Amino acid sequence: MTGHTGWVTGDPAAPASASWASFLDRMVGDSLEWLDAARGDFRLPPNVTTDADPNLTLKPLGELAELTHLIRTSHPRDELRQVADGLFAFAWNETRGAELFAELIRGEPHATYPVEIYGVFAQAGLRNTTVEQLLAATTGLRGWRVTRDDHTRTLAVLNAERRIGLAPHADFEAVLGLTNLGLMPEPWALDRGGAYGLTHDVFHLTDWGRARGRLPRAQADYLRLWLPAWLENWLDEELWDLAGELLAVTACLPAAPYDPVAWRRLADARRADGSVPDRGAGPPAGDRAATFTACYHSTLVTAFAGTLARIALGAVEGDTRAQVHESEATR
Repeated sequence: MTGHTGWVTGDPAAPASASWASFLDRMVGDSLEWLDAARGDFRLPPNVTTDADPNLTLKPLGELAELTHLIRTSHPRDELRQVADGLFAFAWNETRGAELFAELIRGEPHATYPVEIYGVFAQAGLRNTTVEQLLAATTGLRGWRVTRDDHTRTLAVLNAERRIGLAPHADFEAVLGLTNLGLMPEPWALDRGGAYGLTHDVFHLTDWGRARGRLPRAQADYLRLWLPAWLENWLDEELWDLAGELLAVTACLPAAPYDPVAWRRLADARRADGSVPDRGAGPPAGDRAATFTACYHSTLVTAFAGTLARIALGAVEGDTRAQVHESEATR
């Protein structure tokens, strides 16, 4: 059975599944290869804790840590896990054993991004006593509990608090109910900003695809119905970054459907070096700084989405084989 863009929800154990697994592995591998070659562009500048723009410095490094951690622990292919592990270790080294976070927290006690970024390292078992003492103090302040306008961002903070072991400053379910995912707005009214927010609602709820079972039935049905149309729309706009995030969300659904048409279109958007521009063809070749800015996130998202799709494909294959074996045993 297929959807608007070609969802495959039939027997995943068909011979084509092996070729799709190989295709996804190449997508992840090419993306990781480009990211590995771009390590220098992820390095933090000396003024990172003072007047550097965190959106151009800490945000890329935090995203590198978040998504490579998932790949290093979850991808079925050992060689791809190793590349992701090297990138994750690089990100940790850039934090100077988390001393960076202590400086950031002292400078901005109410800032959420140090907590969000530190959370993924804490989840990996990389902890710093000084940072955690500071966090215990700052997250216990009344100011930390002031309601944030961006409810999706609040979910990110709550997920980080859970990872670190801090007391949650708000009720996760209550905050989720105020987001695009929780409210399930009219699908035709979902604009680009809302779509990005919705994808991250899913990521924070499921801990970036690790806990797909947390997705409520109503929201899963809503996404299953409308994701194909949204994907088709933003693929037509050549907004590859958002298309990749929507493919990652697709892989978080129960019995995750697989959209070969959308994946082929995303694959066709890749540049010769394996990078994926955030939109269109990206900047001209040779402009390293512009290429990094335009490609790092969408390339990371491609590797992340490919990993989730690969895990989901293997999980459904395993379920199908188990059902076949059980059927044979009862004959």
